[in-house]
Amino acid sequence: MRRLNRKKTLNLMKELDAFPKVPESYVETSASGGTVSLIAFTTIAFLTVMEFMVYRDTWMKYEYEVDKDFTSKLRINIDITVAMRCQYVGADVLDLAETMVASADGLIYEPVVFELSPQQKEWQRMLQLIQSRLQEEHSLQDVIFKSAFKSASTALPPREDNSLQSPDACRIHGHLYVNKVAGNFHITVGKAIPHPRGHAHLAALVSHESYNFSHRIDHLSFGELIPGIINPLDGTEKIASDHNQMFQYFITVVPTKLHTYKISAETHQFSVTERERVINHAAGSHGVSGIFMKYDISSLMVTVTEEHMPFWQFLVRLCGIIGGIFSTTGILHGFGRFVAEVIFCRFRLGSYKSTAVPLPDGHTSNHLPLSTDNNTH
Repeated sequence: MRRLNRKKTLNLMKELDAFPKVPESYVETSASGGTVSLIAFTTIAFLTVMEFMVYRDTWMKYEYEVDKDFTSKLRINIDITVAMRCQYVGADVLDLAETMVASADGLIYEPVVFELSPQQKEWQRMLQLIQSRLQEEHSLQDVIFKSAFKSASTALPPREDNSLQSPDACRIHGHLYVNKVAGNFHITVGKAIPHPRGHAHLAALVSHESYNFSHRIDHLSFGELIPGIINPLDGTEKIASDHNQMFQYFITVVPTKLHTYKISAETHQFSVTERERVINHAAGSHGVSGIFMKYDISSLMVTVTEEHMPFWQFLVRLCGIIGGIFSTTGILHGFGRFVAEVIFCRFRLGSYKSTAVPLPDGHTSNHLPLSTDNNTH
């Protein structure tokens, strides 16, 4: 009884088989079929390798939302070299809330030589080349996000030569914490002093002939300092053509959350436009000589997340490639054989010539005789 039920079950399962097997004696192979099969297997192998490379790759996903954090402080990371002695210049920040941030809180004034060493010039040249490529190909920014990790550094390398030249410039570097509102970071003549209506700089004691606001921005960023990230102004160098010259940078800061497989941080991206002009009160060009960076905070926050293709999606795409190629090549092979048979059949039919056969009543027949006989009737 059990054997009978088992046999019925097996017979039922055989009837439900959607992949019937054809006996090998009924299978006919051909050279054309082997050629198509070889092409199909080669194509499957190539596409499988390409799909695996896509599976291993990652991409950056951008999401936008309103920034609701207005109470926290904004960190400004600064590394700027000005072609003036440190006792002649002062740097500070003044925001829209009329709050002045003194430079002594987080900035260091270091006397240096303005001209770079050969190794430093090579570093600056490479950084400027990367900046030009980033302006042409915005997708390279995703590559920089992926490669950012805390052991890397894009800072200016130290001098490798012991220069005997006396320092003629001032390197201002460090960080400041400011309110999360629009503000103005500037470097101008004289040290900053508090004032009831804002602030002022002691510029009267500095000779006008010593003004030289040629500068090099080795690094400028907002938020958490992430080595490996290249910012828009990194590597910028400006040479002043006049003693009374103003350099202005208008910056829009965008809060950014970065989540990759190597790092997770809250930082800020920014875009910048530049302007420079000579101060000439007689010609109507008013202002103060110096370097001014006016920044504004965007109300939108960007979340950048590195994503990866799931393994199940890779398997589905792989099955689609294999099944699609087998089906397509089978259809094309069958259609090609059909066309070839139709053409060959027409050639075969055209190769036979019609033969006239005399009939007893004097008529002729153009049909081919089924048999030939030596006896005539």
